Amino acid sequence: MDTSAPKTIEAIDIQKILDVLPHRYPFLLVDRIVDMRGADYGVGIKNVTANEPQFTGHFPSRPIFPGVFIVEGMAQAAGVLVTLGHYGEHARPKNVLFSTIDKCKFRKPVIPGDQLRYEMTKIASKRNIWWYRGEAKVDGVLVAEAELSAMVIIG
Repeated sequence: MDTSAPKTIEAIDIQKILDVLPHRYPFLLVDRIVDMRGADYGVGIKNVTANEPQFTGHFPSRPIFPGVFIVEGMAQAAGVLVTLGHYGEHARPKNVLFSTIDKCKFRKPVIPGDQLRYEMTKIASKRNIWWYRGEAKVDGVLVAEAELSAMVIIG
């Protein structure tokens, strides 16, 4: 049996995400992982709701989900992939720190009622650095994209 093949997971709920990530409301920006193939690929979901605190100032007359939150949500989804897909339950890293953002583009505003789908694909990994390409979509339409890297802190 080949144990090197990435483990496919159909869904990771919010409780498991809270166990893996240090983030908490209002800065936890991924609600669920709905597809995961080891650390190589995964899809995170963020339900954007009107009662989130950022909408009181961004913008009161026309609420738009901040682009930096979309990118952070992609990074958090990738953090779950690295932590559970590569390190697993027993060798969990102490933290995963966001390192770089490249080729970031915002294509369309995200508003309350939208469901963001973060599609994360591993580009590379070397030692404790991981690179991902992320696409954020709403109803299948690309709203943002970026290449991200993170450093895994062990011990």
